[in-house]
Amino acid sequence: MPNGHFASLAARHALLDTSLSQEGQRPLPDSARIAELKREKLRLKEEMSRQH
Repeated sequence: MPNGHFASLAARHALLDTSLSQEGQRPLPDSARIAELKREKLRLKEEMSRQH
């Protein structure tokens, strides 16, 4: 079920995007948390590109 897996990856990618946006709007954004979220988002993007 590759399409279901891709949809799951895309949903997680969107959630990470939301989390990044929220973290960036905090009065004192946590730069380590932002870096972690960006790494995970990139990992998901790469996995999604391998799926298609």
